[in-house]
Amino acid sequence: MGSLFQGVSWSLFIHLPGFLFDLGASEAEIGVLFGVSAIAAIAVRPPVGQALDRYGRKPLIHIGNAANIGSILLYLTVNSLGPWLYVVRIVHGAGLAMLFSAFFTYGSDVVPASRRTEGFALFGVSGLLPLAVAGVLGDFVLSVAGFTQLFLVAAGAAVMAGIFGLPLPERRPSLSEGRQRGGFVSVIRAPSLAPLWLMTAGLAFVLTTYFTFLRTYVDETGIGSVGLFFAVYGGAAVLLRIIFGWVPDRVGPKRVLYPAMASLAVGFIVLTFAAGNAHIALAGLLCGVGHGYAFPILSGMVASRAPDEDRGSAITFFTALLDVGLLVAGPVLGWIITWQGYSAMFTFSAFFIGVATIAFAVWDAHMLRTHEPAVA
Repeated sequence: MGSLFQGVSWSLFIHLPGFLFDLGASEAEIGVLFGVSAIAAIAVRPPVGQALDRYGRKPLIHIGNAANIGSILLYLTVNSLGPWLYVVRIVHGAGLAMLFSAFFTYGSDVVPASRRTEGFALFGVSGLLPLAVAGVLGDFVLSVAGFTQLFLVAAGAAVMAGIFGLPLPERRPSLSEGRQRGGFVSVIRAPSLAPLWLMTAGLAFVLTTYFTFLRTYVDETGIGSVGLFFAVYGGAAVLLRIIFGWVPDRVGPKRVLYPAMASLAVGFIVLTFAAGNAHIALAGLLCGVGHGYAFPILSGMVASRAPDEDRGSAITFFTALLDVGLLVAGPVLGWIITWQGYSAMFTFSAFFIGVATIAFAVWDAHMLRTHEPAVA
């Protein structure tokens, strides 16, 4: 429940670009503001990962919840573009990074190794279900009130996440005799994990396409709605994980990963030619199916290949790559929109995820041939 309410709080910020747009920000500056938050999230990840492995999961959950609540309330003090807005984005990014890493690592601790992908898929419902709800909820709040009320609703959800996080029992990895924790640098450099870092970064890059820019796309073109896209997107991903979450563990993660990435790419192509609600809903369905499988498959492979004593660092770096993708993609995609328009941005994203998937397939196959005993 703590992760569920944290997901509601975070998901409501898919509407933040509309707030920034009202303040006078261009698509490029919106990308920069999201990038600034990502920089803060990336900067705190190394100490967060080491703290998770050394001190346990629960302290980081509490600190992250407090930082998340405080940073959301700070948005109520923003009334113009300027340095203060950047400060708020930095604080929010750091708090979310800590909280997301702690919850996700905690989830990886309780998932059985034999059903890791399915476990991550079901745990991820606590993040996707809020996404399906937050798009519609945000549209409703903004239609009857404004961004002040939206931030208050997000803060309320964050408070609930903090309350449900209080009674969680501690989880801390045991250190086997004769083994030492490798830490953040060790998991980054691990040959078995390197291809997964590439694929995760590629996925994070293209997710920025709609998490950051769908709000302004809808506002400028008048096509569809944010609520419609994310309701279908989240609903499709949730149903897929609940009904068919077992498939990757049964038939093999990568046999499902590649079709999932293809579905995501086709969803971007549909957005390129979108002309009404039906196209927006179809794009949401295709992208939701892609995300619904891709994220738990990649996270499950990371947890399986990482040493138990360094799982916190590995999961934290995995989540950090989501922010690296945002940091790079925000300004790049904002620039593409400014100079070529939204259709060009969607087309580029489809091409990008295709290239990233092919590169991952080749690299991972080579890695397994040369390091198969260690990976197995």
